[in-house]
Amino acid sequence: MNSLTTYLVGGAVRDQLLGLPTKDRDWVIVGSTPEHMRSLGFKQVGEDFPVFLHPESQEEYALARLERKSGQGYTGFQCDSSASVTLEEDLLRRDLTINAMAQDRNGRIIDPYGGKQDLEDRILRHVSPAFSEDPLRILRLARFYARFKHLGFSVDNSTKELCREIVQAGEVQHLVAERVWQETRRALSEPSASAYFELLRELDCLSILMPELEALFGVPQPEKHHPEIDCGLHALLSMEQAKLMSPEESVWYAALVHDLGKALTPPDQWPRHFGHEQNGVKAVKSLNKRLKVPKEHADLALLACEFHTHIHRALELRAETVLKVFKRCDLFRKPERFEHILLVAEADARGRTGLETEPYPQAQRMRDYAHAAKAVDMKTLLATGLTGKELGEYIDHARTRAIEEVKKRYE
Repeated sequence: MNSLTTYLVGGAVRDQLLGLPTKDRDWVIVGSTPEHMRSLGFKQVGEDFPVFLHPESQEEYALARLERKSGQGYTGFQCDSSASVTLEEDLLRRDLTINAMAQDRNGRIIDPYGGKQDLEDRILRHVSPAFSEDPLRILRLARFYARFKHLGFSVDNSTKELCREIVQAGEVQHLVAERVWQETRRALSEPSASAYFELLRELDCLSILMPELEALFGVPQPEKHHPEIDCGLHALLSMEQAKLMSPEESVWYAALVHDLGKALTPPDQWPRHFGHEQNGVKAVKSLNKRLKVPKEHADLALLACEFHTHIHRALELRAETVLKVFKRCDLFRKPERFEHILLVAEADARGRTGLETEPYPQAQRMRDYAHAAKAVDMKTLLATGLTGKELGEYIDHARTRAIEEVKKRYE
């Protein structure tokens, strides 16, 4: 192993200099070949370019490489990982200067492109014009902005301009849905997740990748109920509230898209949005399909979109209507998902400027109704001998009465 010239690279070096914990360590090897790596016991795992797992630590080691654009999108590259590729050449192909540093065995930082200074200046800047060869880097840039904005980072103006040129060249349309979703879902977990979507908007990218979300910005709501007024801003505020309330990524996503129907309201009806819940179902389905959103996330987003205002009206709903909501949301088979719907509704209520700490008794009221409906003794009902439609109606009646008993206790 000592015969290899290895360098720690990328995020591990960056985070170390920022004083942040290091999650994963990536290594680059200069001057070696796949044959030599395999002879030392490394297991090759990369198909497009040689990446190897260390026989003991299982950490990833990649041969230094060059990449040359050969097509559209992020897959159109030719790779050169010959032993003649230098460390500086390998670092030059990376996206941002703060990710283009290396550290040798003695702890010395190799920083040919000014990454350390950009860390100190809190700047996200592209390493070279080669940044434009991979449109996925726009999303990576936005994700890093979401990760580091709270530390005072901003994006260099020249990098923003380069991103706009990539968008104008039509490269973003060639991104594969799975990669867009992968970057987006990772961005959702970053400290300033809203910054991801804000930067994509600024770079004219959100309208291409997520037009249903982009369409919310600039659409007004009644200031009395929504001091922030703008529907797009409300979507981001709701998502941030969901992150404070739940560790579930699906809840964050559902909160982000719960109001997509408001973008479909005719302008002559603004700032009110009658029927936006049902109108939004089609928009959510469209976005889910385009991004190939996982089923768990997609299903929750659709239900939250359609029923969040029902939950807002929990204190006034008739028992029969409450039961219909429970059945449409499949409460009795998937109680955990219904709890997530309640969280989205509460995040919606709290995602309003100045109203973030307002009480939201509707969620607890629906929990109490749900508990009563689920507590109905099914064995006794089944013992009646009823079957089919009659049995279903008898069960509904029993559950409705249980909900009504809870309503009486609140009156």
